[in-house]
Amino acid sequence: MKYSSKTIAAGLLLLFFFAGSREARSQKPLEFGKAVILKDVTPVAGQKNNAPLLWVNVNTSEDTWSKRGGILVCSGHPIGVMRSEKQYENFILHVEWMHVEPGGNSGVFVWSDANPDEKSRLPNGVEVQMLELDWVRLNTKDGVVPPIAYVHGELFGVNGVTTTPDNPRGTRSKSVENRCKGKGEWNIYDVICIDGVIKLSVNGKVVNGITNSSKRKGYLCLESEGAEIHFRNLKIIELPAGVTK
Repeated sequence: MKYSSKTIAAGLLLLFFFAGSREARSQKPLEFGKAVILKDVTPVAGQKNNAPLLWVNVNTSEDTWSKRGGILVCSGHPIGVMRSEKQYENFILHVEWMHVEPGGNSGVFVWSDANPDEKSRLPNGVEVQMLELDWVRLNTKDGVVPPIAYVHGELFGVNGVTTTPDNPRGTRSKSVENRCKGKGEWNIYDVICIDGVIKLSVNGKVVNGITNSSKRKGYLCLESEGAEIHFRNLKIIELPAGVTK
């Protein structure tokens, strides 16, 4: 029996569709972190204290993210993100992170659509940078060493999102003081996101911020960008909605 090229193409398309559907169904949301309600903060509707947070793989491999006890391990490959199950508007994010490779690169996207750009494989939103301290040494060009502030918690809009930097380095906002620790050591980020304003505390001190974000609600995305990084003690305090455009 002979089959036309159109019949074969249709069959291959169906095979691809069902294979992709099975793969998507097999990747269950990953549980990591908790939703926290402060004593003096009115809970957002439906919010439960200490409820586990769920994360959805967007465009990385199934083995890019793994759990080792209470630690989330990102292999860094391929480049991409996983996103929170729900979107957030006003919130406080607490997360601890540690690079294990010199010059490691990663970050957290807030207020993101979680729809990655085809070329960069990264989504829009405001990125909270997590670069390992050796990045500046490994990226020296023509004898010029990049500023350490680039490593330390830069904040910037990505893929069309605009912001007003507190401490401008072009369109980005750099930290006013380097408080980051190097590979093998844990860093603490507390990120306050309210009505288009972000303030970043690193290891116990506020050192950076932006205002006037053009996007003020969206997913949180954890970034895989070429180097292994560990996360722990992630907590989100969701706050009531505020001023919107």
